Amino acid sequence: MIRLTLRELEVFVTTAQQGGITAAGTELGLSQSAASGALAELERRLDVTVFDRIGRRVQLNEHGRWLLPQAEALLAQAREIEARFRGDAPARLRLAASSTIGNRVLPELLGVLLAEDPDSRAEIAIGNSHDAIAAVADYRADLGLIEGISHDARVIAEPWLADELVVVAAPAHPWAAAPLTQAMLQDAQWVLREQGSGTREVLEAALAPLVGSPKVALELGTSEAVKGAVRAGLGLACLSRRTVATELARGELIALAAPSLDLTRCFYLIHARDKVLTQGAQRFLTLCKA
Repeated sequence: MIRLTLRELEVFVTTAQQGGITAAGTELGLSQSAASGALAELERRLDVTVFDRIGRRVQLNEHGRWLLPQAEALLAQAREIEARFRGDAPARLRLAASSTIGNRVLPELLGVLLAEDPDSRAEIAIGNSHDAIAAVADYRADLGLIEGISHDARVIAEPWLADELVVVAAPAHPWAAAPLTQAMLQDAQWVLREQGSGTREVLEAALAPLVGSPKVALELGTSEAVKGAVRAGLGLACLSRRTVATELARGELIALAAPSLDLTRCFYLIHARDKVLTQGAQRFLTLCKA
């Protein structure tokens, strides 16, 4: 069992800094007898003396010189713990984001966070929506930012941002100039993200009443890989307009009209149902909503 107390260590460190017990008591708001008693109790618990007494002054002895840096480190850690739970410590966030949000939205948010609080730090895992939901539900992330609806009862999902998906093709694709009809959608070869992707779930839900399951030419793990396959003419893809904005502007991809498909969706903020959010997580949520 640990016998030392932080109060005793605080009196010891302050006495060493001030050069006397009375001055240490004044600094800490303690009476001289209270400060002296705390120091005597520390020495009793350690079964050594930590100061040589020279008149009214004290001087660290061998034991005290060894103890001082150890005590200072422990007190610094204790102050950090207190500051963290008072809410005035730098935010330390663990975030899990799906691909589109992690690559296109989150950097701007983190830029604002760091501008407001330069000491803040974030540990970020980017995968698909399923990965982010699992990380939050298992308490491996404080907050999640996902592109689809969560069906996991362990997490709470809050609607956040509106997003638009767009069907894209290579400029030389034969359907480049015409709206996609139901017959075209039936015949289309798709380059899709992996299972668990929020973007894929939205496309499959939109296609289901019209053509059933899409014909999958390729299944790839990142949006960048999907865009590369589409540029190579390997099929159509459905991605967030945020993700393909640069390629559309350069003419590397073209957006196909798809009037029969509802490709709007919502981004969600999620956190574990039973988790009490830290002050840092609360601040980040406020920033997201702003």
